[in-house]
Amino acid sequence: MYWPMGAARIYSANSTRRKDNDLHDQPDDSDAILGLRTSRSGHLIATITATRMTIWQASPIVVLATSSRSLSSIRDYGLNVAVHLRPDASIAVVQTSKGFLVTYSLLVDPSNRVYQQIHEGENQSKATGTNRFILEQQRAGLRELNIKFRMVIRIDAGIAAALTLDNEIIVATRKPAAVQCIKWTPDSAGRQTSTELISRMAWMQKGSIIRAMVYDRAMSLAVWITSDGRAYAVQRRPENSNDPDENERLFRGYGFHTPMNSSLEATYAAINARFSMLAIGCTGGEIHVYTARDYAGSIPLSHKIPSPASSSTTGQITGLAYSPDGYGLVAAYEHGWGLWSVYGKPGASSFGADTNISRTNDECWLLTVSNVSWVNAGSDLFLTSANDSRIWVVEMAKSAVTTCFSSANISRTLLLTSSHLIIYRGFDLPSTATISADASLWQHVAIPVIYLTNQRPIRSAVISHDGRYVAVAGKRGLAHYSVGSGRWKTFDHPEAENAFVVRGGMCWYQHVLIAAVESDDSYELRLYSRELGLNSESLLHVQQLPSAAVVVSMTGQDSLLVYTSENVLYHYIVSASDTTVTLFQVGQLTLNGIVRAPARVRAVTWILPDIQLRDGDPSQDVAYASVLFLVDAKLVLLQSSTSEGTQKYDMRVIANNVEYFDLMRDQGTLINSPSQSPPESPSGERLPITGLHADRALRDSLWFFDGESVRCWTDVEDLLESVSTENDRDLPSPVSIATDFYPTSVILNRGIVVGLDSELHQRRDVHFAMFRHTIRTQLFLPHILRKCLSDLDPAAASVLALRYQDLPYFSHALELLLHMVLDEEVDANLNVPDFLMPAVVSFLSTFPNYLDIVVQCTRKTEVRSWRTLFAYLPSPQQLFEESLEKNLLKTAGGYLLVLHTFQELETSSEQCIRLLQKAKDAGDWDLCKELGRFLMALDASGDTLGEALSRMSINQEGDINGSPSDINVLLATPRPTQIHKHHGPNGYSPGSPRRISSETVQSPNGTAASEDYFSSHSG
Repeated sequence: MYWPMGAARIYSANSTRRKDNDLHDQPDDSDAILGLRTSRSGHLIATITATRMTIWQASPIVVLATSSRSLSSIRDYGLNVAVHLRPDASIAVVQTSKGFLVTYSLLVDPSNRVYQQIHEGENQSKATGTNRFILEQQRAGLRELNIKFRMVIRIDAGIAAALTLDNEIIVATRKPAAVQCIKWTPDSAGRQTSTELISRMAWMQKGSIIRAMVYDRAMSLAVWITSDGRAYAVQRRPENSNDPDENERLFRGYGFHTPMNSSLEATYAAINARFSMLAIGCTGGEIHVYTARDYAGSIPLSHKIPSPASSSTTGQITGLAYSPDGYGLVAAYEHGWGLWSVYGKPGASSFGADTNISRTNDECWLLTVSNVSWVNAGSDLFLTSANDSRIWVVEMAKSAVTTCFSSANISRTLLLTSSHLIIYRGFDLPSTATISADASLWQHVAIPVIYLTNQRPIRSAVISHDGRYVAVAGKRGLAHYSVGSGRWKTFDHPEAENAFVVRGGMCWYQHVLIAAVESDDSYELRLYSRELGLNSESLLHVQQLPSAAVVVSMTGQDSLLVYTSENVLYHYIVSASDTTVTLFQVGQLTLNGIVRAPARVRAVTWILPDIQLRDGDPSQDVAYASVLFLVDAKLVLLQSSTSEGTQKYDMRVIANNVEYFDLMRDQGTLINSPSQSPPESPSGERLPITGLHADRALRDSLWFFDGESVRCWTDVEDLLESVSTENDRDLPSPVSIATDFYPTSVILNRGIVVGLDSELHQRRDVHFAMFRHTIRTQLFLPHILRKCLSDLDPAAASVLALRYQDLPYFSHALELLLHMVLDEEVDANLNVPDFLMPAVVSFLSTFPNYLDIVVQCTRKTEVRSWRTLFAYLPSPQQLFEESLEKNLLKTAGGYLLVLHTFQELETSSEQCIRLLQKAKDAGDWDLCKELGRFLMALDASGDTLGEALSRMSINQEGDINGSPSDINVLLATPRPTQIHKHHGPNGYSPGSPRRISSETVQSPNGTAASEDYFSSHSG
C-alpha cells in the first residue's frame, strides 16, 4: 500500500517563444499541460501544451529538452491534443487536432552534458567522502537529450485513439471505424501498414468506435474501450500465418464489461500485470476490477470500488493508473483524486480537503486532476490539472512488503520512499507506547547519497526480525544499515557494486544478510556479515543456484527456503560458528505440474509438524512439510501425503484476494514463549488442553488481509486437517477483524493489529497542504474470544484471555467483547439457542473486574439495549449489592442509574444513601458530590438529599463527624457540561467502536438523571 507524504512539489517549464519574422502572427501559446506520458522504465516523461512538447527526466526532475512547433506547422497540422511515447522512449508522437501524427526521435548525446554546476573558488581537494561525491556529480551534470523531427503521418479517417508499442503504433480511426497498425520501419517486404475494420471483428459490437486503448507488455494484453461504454480484452494475432484469412485478421478479443446503465459506461482502463487484473473506470465514478484468468475470455468481476465521494463531488474519472508493483491504484477525477490498495482498501484522498483554503492557496492538485502517473518506481505521483502549466509531484511512502515479501517486513512496519527509509520503533517500547501515534516513534533514515545517485531507484528493502538491521538494493549492488549505531555500509569499489543485481529477494539471519543475486549470467546466494565491510573478499559464503531465485525466505530457527524459476523449492540449513556462516542443502521439492507460472509466486513458507521440528532429521523436512504459496493473490496450500509408498501432494486454494499473509510461527522472535502446562482458571481449576492451549496459543495462527478485513485461522493444524483428503471437511471459517485503516502488522504479544492512515492537514495561516501518516490500532482479542465462544469452546477462550491478562488495556478488550455481542443481538431475531450473550456473560463472570466491565458497557450503549443485557445478568439490585460488598463504590454508583431507569430504585433512595455513607466513610468526596447531584435530579425539592444528609449525621455547620470539609458547599458545586469519551488505560482505547458522549436518561415519570457522574470512574 502507498501513503502520500508532506506537501506537493511544483515543477513548471517556462514558455519560450520563437524569435522569427512571424513572431507577431504566432498564436497564443497556452502553457496549460494537455497530456503526460512516461516511458516503460519511468526515467523519461513527456508533456505537451497546445504548441510545445517537453521532455523531463524523472530523477532528478529536470527539463532535458523542449520543442515548440512553428506557425506553419500549427497552421497545416493543427494544435497538439495528445502525446505518446514509444515504450523505450526513443520516439515521441504528438497527435494533432487535424488528424496528424507528428513523430520525433529522442536522441541522447553522451558526449555533451547539461546542468553542470561549477562553484567558483571552491576547493574540491579539501572535500571528503559524500561532499566530494556531490561536487563531482554537480560538475558532471546530466547527459544531453535532443529532439529531432522525424516525420508526419496523416490519418485521413480521423484519429479516435492511438497506442504506441515496441514495433508499431496502433491507431483507431473514426470514419470508417477501423484499426490501423503502422510499423516504425517497413518489414522485409516493404509493407508498413495494415488495417482491419471493426465491422469485421465478430467479437465487437457493431457501430462502435474505439475511444481509448491501453497495453501491458508483461501480460501481452490490451484493453479497448468503445463509444458505447463497453470494454474488451484484446491480443494481437501472430503474423505470417499460413492461413490468408488469419493474416487479414489482426486482433482477437473478448468483451468483459457491458454497462447496465449510463453510469456504468467505461471511460478509462488500467492493467495490473502483477495480479492479473483489469480496472475499468465508469462514468459515475465507480471502478470495476476484473480478474484475467486466461486468454480465452474468462475475465470475471473481482470487486467494485465505490467512488470516494458523491458523483457531484468527484466529477467523472479523468485517469486511472496502477503502481509499477501493482499494489496501489490511483484514480484522477475532475475535482480531485483517490488512492486504493490492490483489492480496494481506501487510502488517501483529496476529497477531505477544504476547497476554500485550496482555492485561496491555488493548490490545483486538490481541486482538479487531468493526468496522473506513477514515476520513480512508485515513489512519486505526478499530477496535472486542467488549464494549469504546473506538474504537482506528491512523494509516496510504500510498505517494504511491496518490494520484498518477507515475514520480518510484515511484522515490523518499514516504509520506503525515493530517498529514505522510515522505521516504526514503537514495537520495541512498552505496550502503551506501541499504540501511540507520536511522530517521534518514527525513525527517518536517509539512504546514502553515493549509493542512491548511482543505483536509484531503490527496488527492495528488508528489515531483520529483531529490527536491528535493514538492507536496501537498487539497480545494482546493495547496502545495509544498523539501526543501533546509525551507520550505513556500502561497497568500497564501484566495480564490486555493479558486478551483480539482487534478484529474488533478501532476508536476515541474525546479523547475516542473505541475498539472491544474478552475476555474469550465474545465480547465487550470497551471505554478508553486518560486522564486516562490503567487498568481494568479505563474503561469508556463496551458494550457486542452477536458475534464478524467485523468492527466498527464512522459516523456523535456521531453515532457508529458495524457490527458483525452474519450479524447484530448495531447503537449506544455515550453519553458524564463531568464525563462519555457511549454507547446506538438505532437500528439494520439484513442483512441475503444480505451479504453472513460477514468476507469479510472491511468497513461500511451510508448516512442519511439531514432532518433526523438535526431533526430526532436517533432511526429511520436505517429506513432512505442508507448503504455503502466495500465487498472485491466491493463498495455496500444498499438503504432502503418502499413498502406497508414494509421496504425493494435494493442492488447495484456501484464500483469495490476499494482499499479504503472515504465519505466526515464522515470527518466533516476536512471540512470548508460552508455558508448557495449561494455566489455571480464575477459580483455581486446571483447564483441559484444547486447540488454543498455551503450548501453541496463537503461535500457530495464520493471518491474511484481503482488502476488506484482517482474517485469521487461530490454529493452522486444524486448517491442515480440514484440507487433508482423508477428512471430508469444509475449511474452518477464519476470524474476521474489520479495520477503517490499512493494516500493516499483527503484533501478537500486544493483541493488536497495527496499521497506517493518511491525514491531510490544512491551515489558513499556512499556504500549502500536507499529508501525514499516523499509526492506527485495532484490538483483535475480542474477535478471537468471540470466535472461541461461538464454537462452544470457553476453555480455549479462557486460556487465550489469561495469556493477555497483563496488558494494561485487557479490561477494555473484554468490554469490547461484551459491547460487540450486545450490539449484534439487541435487534436480532435469533432463536434462543443461537444467542451468544449467555456464553459471553458466563465467560466474563470469571474475571475479577466483571462488575466494572458490565457497568462500563452500559455507559456506552443505548438504554433500549439494557433490557437485553440484563436479561442474562443478575438483577441490577444484586449487582449493586455485590459492588458494595466488594467496596467498589464507583462501580456501585453506575448501577444506581440502571436501577433508576428500570424503576427499581426505592422512593426512600435507600441504596443511594447507603452508598453515600460508604463514600463518606472512605473519604471519596468526588463521589459524594456526584451522588448529591444524583439525589437532586431525583427530587428537585431537595427533601431526599436533606433526609440523606440528616441520616449521615451532618450538623448544621456542614461538618461530617467533625470533619472540617464543607459538604454543603461540595454538593452545591456546579459541574460544567462535558462531552465524555471512553478511554482505556493511560488514556488510550485501541479499537474503540464509537465515541461516547454525555447522556441524560429520562425516566418514565419525567425525572432526569444525569450520566455525568459516571465520568469519575472508567473501570
